[in-house]
Amino acid sequence: MSDSSLADQHQSPDPPSSSEVDSLLQQSDETETTMTGASKELSPEKQSAAPPDASEVAKTKDDSIMSLLYSFAKKVVTVGIIYFVGYMGWSVAWLITPVILSVARESWRKTNDTRRSVAKASALANDKDVILARLHDLPAWVFFPDVERCEWLNRILKQVWPNANYYAKNLIKESIEPNIQQAMAAYKLNGFKFDRMILGTIPPRIGGVKVYDKNVSRNEIIMDLDLFYAGDCDISFALSGLRGGIKDFQIHGTVRVIMKPLISQMPLIGGLQIFFLNNPNIDFNLVGVVDLLDMPGLSDILRKIIVEQVAAIMVLPNKLPIVLSDGVPALSLKMPEPEGVLRIHVVEAKDLMKKDISVLGKGKSDPYAIISVGAQQFRTQTIDNTVNPKWDYWCEAEVNAILRQEIELNLWDWDPGFPGVQNDDFLGRATVEISSVTKNGEIDTWLTLEQAKHGLVHLRMTWFKLSSDKADLKQALGETQHLRVTSMSTALLTVFIDSAKNLPQARQQSQPDPYLVLSVGKKNEQTSVQMRTDAPVWEQGFTFLVGNPDNDTLQLKVIDQKTGNTIGMLTYILSALMEKKNLEIMSQPFQLQKSGPESKIVMSLSLRILKRYREQDAVATTPDKAPSSEADSVLSRTSSIRTATSHGSQSAGGLQQQQSTTDSNAAEAAALSHQGSIRKQDSRKSTTSAIMEQMSIQEEPFVVSTLNTVMMATPPRSPNLSDGGTELLRRSPSTTSSAGSAGLGRIQLTVAFSVQRQRLLVIVHKINNIPLKDPSNIPDPYVKLYLLPGRSKESKRKTNVVKDNCDPVFDTTFEYIISNAELVNSELEVTVCTQKGFFGSPVIGMQKLSLSDPDISSGQGIKAWYDLLPESKFE
Repeated sequence: MSDSSLADQHQSPDPPSSSEVDSLLQQSDETETTMTGASKELSPEKQSAAPPDASEVAKTKDDSIMSLLYSFAKKVVTVGIIYFVGYMGWSVAWLITPVILSVARESWRKTNDTRRSVAKASALANDKDVILARLHDLPAWVFFPDVERCEWLNRILKQVWPNANYYAKNLIKESIEPNIQQAMAAYKLNGFKFDRMILGTIPPRIGGVKVYDKNVSRNEIIMDLDLFYAGDCDISFALSGLRGGIKDFQIHGTVRVIMKPLISQMPLIGGLQIFFLNNPNIDFNLVGVVDLLDMPGLSDILRKIIVEQVAAIMVLPNKLPIVLSDGVPALSLKMPEPEGVLRIHVVEAKDLMKKDISVLGKGKSDPYAIISVGAQQFRTQTIDNTVNPKWDYWCEAEVNAILRQEIELNLWDWDPGFPGVQNDDFLGRATVEISSVTKNGEIDTWLTLEQAKHGLVHLRMTWFKLSSDKADLKQALGETQHLRVTSMSTALLTVFIDSAKNLPQARQQSQPDPYLVLSVGKKNEQTSVQMRTDAPVWEQGFTFLVGNPDNDTLQLKVIDQKTGNTIGMLTYILSALMEKKNLEIMSQPFQLQKSGPESKIVMSLSLRILKRYREQDAVATTPDKAPSSEADSVLSRTSSIRTATSHGSQSAGGLQQQQSTTDSNAAEAAALSHQGSIRKQDSRKSTTSAIMEQMSIQEEPFVVSTLNTVMMATPPRSPNLSDGGTELLRRSPSTTSSAGSAGLGRIQLTVAFSVQRQRLLVIVHKINNIPLKDPSNIPDPYVKLYLLPGRSKESKRKTNVVKDNCDPVFDTTFEYIISNAELVNSELEVTVCTQKGFFGSPVIGMQKLSLSDPDISSGQGIKAWYDLLPESKFE
């Protein structure tokens, strides 16, 4: 919303009621119909209009000639004046002053012309056109029937705003100023201090109110407010001996107010929780010396810090609690109440904009992504010099409100520059409503980037509910092990630090200034500092994602701010919390270590296991699935018939080749029959075999998306797909006596797809029976892999070269980041070459494998021997 429109909102009279707007819009529909008919009647007249005569054409030519002569004379006069000033040796002020006056006059003229044009258009247009022209400025209650007008609340805010000024000043001075000082010190900018804080006379404005009356606890009231603030505040500050100010401060966002608990005595409401659901839009102008110097990029640094401080106070998962009744315990208002955890997988992006400049023109980009869920932010790694980055980045975000909260993804092109300054170029953004993920349990989709000319991003999101049943931990641990991503979690720990008592003195005859540092794994949190007391009351809550509750611990340190000495410690083993009822402890004192004999800390702990949403429902929808002791997988293996397809003219000989190969391998197939499982490995088991064993049938894949989601997840790709491959799949032993149907040897491969990790794994085991045409020239074989269609450099993989060997053993593992939807349209090209050649590396044989095979896409995996065929078969 523009600044002028916000100012108009504060100065304009009350907007029309909803009935008046409805009548206006109804009249506008009738007017549209009348105008449409009129335009249709006028169009034939326009079409039948007579062409201009010769005199009019000549007049037009004369006008264009005169305009050209006038433009030429104007430029000659301008250049002549500049030449004359230089020739006479006058001061440059004679040149600059007319230019400044001319620019100012032009700006003033444009402003007046715009104002007159708007006034004229408003006078000539009807009411319907005026309303439609300002639709984007209208409040939320106009568009949404469940959002109500609240002019009465705006009048109350206007009345109490002078008193609210004092509360806001204290909040800025006591809470925000110390945090800004600490954040500015990281940029070597010291001495930040607010000098004057005048919030002005214009109060915030509420555009609409929505009160929730469904799926709400009867002990609370929840309402959302559309908050607009574009006031006349005047805030001045000092920084490193320089003075500056903040004016035209604006903020716009959705504020949620939760009134809880409801009590039976006045004021009937025990307290409030106030917070922004998503990061609000914040804008302001710097004035004073700091804005002129911009030393450098101070505006960007200060803007970033202010947004972070607002987020740290009242953007989810942070809340601003206000206790209204002394009888309400602080625990009920200040302890975090997460609803679940969202696991986000940023897989890749395609066709991003090119922002870097190269010698030959537009180069590529160095993209990275920032994922925001409320105040929580995550950043992927930067992929250099590409417009099709593959990040394979995982993160987990705590979710405290499902309705109206969003996942926001911003893509940037990294550029070097001064730290804290926005040097990077914007590549686009995408948003996803969290409620859509919680309904489906999992979403795998490609999103078109907004505010960008082109570009797509691939996201996978999974919703986890919070369970108090410790039996769910086994399944959560198994899932994270299959992901093989070390940063993933299995549980969520909520900690509420109430108070401490009888702390020892850090200095003689002086009370400590204690604060508490909490840590679980690599995450650290810190409470506020309580000045000069041995019985501090913090009443602050924190949350920690836990990798494994059986092994992790909660570390607490009580530190004196002035001396930096530790005056108390506590180590709590989370496995002990697993034995408690409902996995929680409420308001219990704990004895501090390395502290006084009576030093204790009072806190509450709650542990919740991450449980995939609708997992049991998904199992229940598979009636033909028999109970299995191996895994609680939600997918059952789909039986399929493998068919051998052909390439070009080879289709006629496909059956003969399959028959001959089957006969030659009859003994091998008989030897396989007693094994009964493809997971059986030979005696020469490589280190990569253990990896594939984890990815075989024992793996528990994700719940697959619905058909619509899978179709939506398919990115634009080239339709140039081959008809298939002459694959001969055999779950064979470690060696083979056959040289294949073409006599070029056989290659043993393992191909499997990890549904959870969205990765294709290919293991090149060995090659047998490469033909030896010249005993003095033994081949030096190696294997190249490409993903088709495309055969891009990014998909090229290559094994090491094995010298002088017709039966080389590689046992090399390769990975491709690819989605399930892309997998079914892809092929794997396998080429065996020898390094011995005068001109390049001659090709020994090739094979193409279709990756749409159900055993591959479902995560089962295939280990088989494939016949090497001549290169000419695939041309």
